[in-house]
Amino acid sequence: MTAQQTATAVPAGTHGPEEAQYPPGAQILVRDEEWLVRNVRRTPHDGDRIEAVGVSEFVRDQEAVFLTGLEPVELLDPARTELIPDDSPHFRRSRLFLEAVLRKTPLPQSERGLALADSFLLDPLPYQRRPAQLALSGRNLRPRLLIADVVGLGKTLEIGLILAELIRRGRGDRILVVTPQHVLEQFQHELWTRFAIPLIRLDSVGIERIQREIPAGRNPFATFKRVIVSIDTLKNADQYRHHLDRIRWDAVVFDESHNLINRGSLRNQLAQLLAPRTDALILASATPHNGDARSFAELISLLDPAAIRDPEHYRAKDIEHLFIRRTKISPEVREQMKGQWADRGPSRSVHCPATPAEERVFEELTGHWLPPDEPDTAPGAAPGPPGGRRTSVSGSRLFPYTLLKSFLSSHVALAATVATRIRTLRAQQRGTGPEGEGPPAVAAELAALERLRELAGDMTEADSAKFRLLVEQLREIGVGPGSDTRAVVFSERVQTLEWLRRTVPAALGFRGRAAERAARVMHGGLSDEQQMQCVEDFGLADNPVRILFTGDVASEGVNLHRQCHQLIHYDVPWSLIRIEQRNGRIDRYGQDRPPQFRALILTSEVPGAKDDRTVAERLLEREDEAHRSLGTAEAVSGLYRAEAEEKSLIQDLLRGRTVDESLAARTPGTSGGGADATDAADDFLAEFFGSVGDTDPAPGPEGGAAHAASPPPAPAHADVPRLFADTREFLDEALREIYPDAADRLDFSRDPDSGLLSFRPPTDLLHRMKALPPDYRREQRLHERLLVTFNRRLAEQALLRARQSSDSSWPDISLLTDLHPVVEWLTDKVLVRLGRQQAPVVTADVPSPAYLVQGVYANAFGRPTVVKWMAVTGIAGSPGGVASVPEVTDDMVGLLRRAGIGPGMANPQHRHDLDRLGRAVPAALTAAESFLDRHRDQWDEALRGPIEQYKQRLGAWEQPTLAGGQTKKNLAGLADSLLTTGRPMLRLLAVLAPPPDSDTTADAVADARRLPEDPAR
Repeated sequence: MTAQQTATAVPAGTHGPEEAQYPPGAQILVRDEEWLVRNVRRTPHDGDRIEAVGVSEFVRDQEAVFLTGLEPVELLDPARTELIPDDSPHFRRSRLFLEAVLRKTPLPQSERGLALADSFLLDPLPYQRRPAQLALSGRNLRPRLLIADVVGLGKTLEIGLILAELIRRGRGDRILVVTPQHVLEQFQHELWTRFAIPLIRLDSVGIERIQREIPAGRNPFATFKRVIVSIDTLKNADQYRHHLDRIRWDAVVFDESHNLINRGSLRNQLAQLLAPRTDALILASATPHNGDARSFAELISLLDPAAIRDPEHYRAKDIEHLFIRRTKISPEVREQMKGQWADRGPSRSVHCPATPAEERVFEELTGHWLPPDEPDTAPGAAPGPPGGRRTSVSGSRLFPYTLLKSFLSSHVALAATVATRIRTLRAQQRGTGPEGEGPPAVAAELAALERLRELAGDMTEADSAKFRLLVEQLREIGVGPGSDTRAVVFSERVQTLEWLRRTVPAALGFRGRAAERAARVMHGGLSDEQQMQCVEDFGLADNPVRILFTGDVASEGVNLHRQCHQLIHYDVPWSLIRIEQRNGRIDRYGQDRPPQFRALILTSEVPGAKDDRTVAERLLEREDEAHRSLGTAEAVSGLYRAEAEEKSLIQDLLRGRTVDESLAARTPGTSGGGADATDAADDFLAEFFGSVGDTDPAPGPEGGAAHAASPPPAPAHADVPRLFADTREFLDEALREIYPDAADRLDFSRDPDSGLLSFRPPTDLLHRMKALPPDYRREQRLHERLLVTFNRRLAEQALLRARQSSDSSWPDISLLTDLHPVVEWLTDKVLVRLGRQQAPVVTADVPSPAYLVQGVYANAFGRPTVVKWMAVTGIAGSPGGVASVPEVTDDMVGLLRRAGIGPGMANPQHRHDLDRLGRAVPAALTAAESFLDRHRDQWDEALRGPIEQYKQRLGAWEQPTLAGGQTKKNLAGLADSLLTTGRPMLRLLAVLAPPPDSDTTADAVADARRLPEDPAR
């Protein structure tokens, strides 16, 4: 914003020490330069910490931080505002200035509706807007929410909407997004292409680059204000703690947040560090619960330490304001997605009869490792005595199942598992004396392992029934040379993935270089850059990759549905959750073809053999049943974690239970509780998961099921004052005002048919574009030319075209939203068209002068709580004014419209008595402040209610220290700091004056006649 336009404020020094003196949007003078306040935060010792951007010529667009306790900061006095005439056509300069101020002023804390939801590159789906509505509803002190929607509903888009609304409210200046490493670019891509929110990616390469570019000792997280970083990179508290300790964020996002709940882990320590250092906290996870009530309470305590009093006993109702969860069959989702999300097909089991070589392995496993005799009765019982019932050759009860699962994956995986076990046992053998009891047992197991190694080592692709059937299935799907069809193949074992990548393309007919390029392999052993490249290549239509062989690293968060609707489980995880997560990679929002699932089921004729029919096939059937009846499989096992599911299932198999008996014993609400489930959690989990798919929606916002019943649902749309019809009209007028010679200076062109705008970015815009993703800037050569549009269809086509490219998924055309750097750049340039502390005078259809005043109340954090746009008329001493009580309304925009302010108005170039109009400014400001003071309590009521309720809940706590080490006193102080404090900041924006010959007083008429003739008239 400009010095002149950004507004003047009550003089510094008139506020009490507790008041916010420098609200966002105010204009300040520091070091004899003009700055625009972007954000303010109180510090314990150095006064206000002001983040500002330069607006005067010498410091224009430079960012700076000032501490009022260390240097003088002058807040401009609105009473000293200089009135100036506007000689621009149609009063364009004044109209643009007023619109720019409206756009730059953060929405107040009391505004609950959504301001920007209709302006992004999204389908208008109300269910995706509900998380933002809940976060801003006022039920929470701060925007803190767990988005627990199941796989595929679009949690990234829901997060983007929340962040966009926070930015519009001045609460999203500093954003940190923390994700698993393999979804960094995907998340960054969605937020830029859909919302025009740029995030700098600090992956392993990005951090190295920044540390080379910034001075030694500088904080890398202070260099860029909006950052996305891998949790595996950031969790190293020793390396980054001193940097994170010095940063306070407006918003922090944790994707896949279920990884945070293990107390003492590095991820948990990171979450505990960041949660108190951010205003907004968004957690996202399709599997937010691990079956333990206390662990889940710890996750919720990151959002609100006072939400749960007893972490062992609580109900969903206790935290309904802090989470939202829907499934694909939830009524609101089902109704809104009709025709937009293809229904998935059945999970098809493809039986693979074992080859003779595989049968020999089954015989060895059945005879020596997994005998079919009656089971032990206790999970920890030792093998029976020799000569009695047959027992496993291994001293470990679980290791035989590790062997079995390896073999059910592939012979190469079995060989790797056997080799690792042999090395371990030989190390034990060397460390045990000749008299020990260990060596004979170890020797017996080593002998059995050597037999398995020999059997597995002799096998080739021809000996693998699954390999043969995989090739057949891929051909049936249509994967092969000359075809665009793609498939994703999952396996739990890295050895299996690498073997398939080497062998399958040639078996499908790919030759030479084409065989190398036809397949990609992705697993946790790859770097973050390699994992992201795999995902991007698979999502680009023109890229030659046709098969993605991937481990379960891709089962969380990764979009694989752009060019693919075929998925094959080469081996099946022994977890319903993991199966569902895998299927969710292609069965997700945006999938326009019915997802198809196949699983290769290895079968054996060996009596008593535990083949894939024992566990895998039954789990596939149960996952499919749960998906269609409940919308999710997570509650079926009662454990909510893949690792816990598998461990408990194996223990039940050792007890002699079937898969169905194991699941029945662990399902919440049934008897027999699972091995890892807790009675304390059962009722809560049933509440939390059980009703998401089959309840009718309560009358909440947009018709969705309302988790938070009070306060009343917020309005769907925010009341945002505007002078221009839309952003397109504002941008067109701004370009004409600032760059009347844009065709020459910017090489600007506009396609009248498509609406494509093309221009060469000037230096000051290039400076702002450093915040854009570096890959996007480099690949699209943005330093040479920008392609932008308001045409949503054109932007969608550019995004689709990028996905069909073989080089990059970044579109060459971006949609101009209100958050786009181009719109923000032009808005700021409009603001600086006026000089320091100047306000325009506009000739309008008004009976007497109207003084347009902005009033902003703020809280202790400097964030607006109330924003009012006032018109003050009837000021004694002004032309046409009367000696009576001035009239003040908070309908500035309505007055502007009634007065004919718009693009069709003429500018007659009248000469007004500016001195006389100026002498009435102090009285107008006094009247405006008096109006604000009279209504302050009424406007504050929407804030006080939730804050008082929160403090009452805090008062009921017996212990002074709550979760996360925070105290009742600190949280109560935080609640109080959100209330309005101090006097309002006032800004004189403009004066509407009647034509001089319409003045009613003789003096005014005489004054007007004495004015010199305007040559333009």
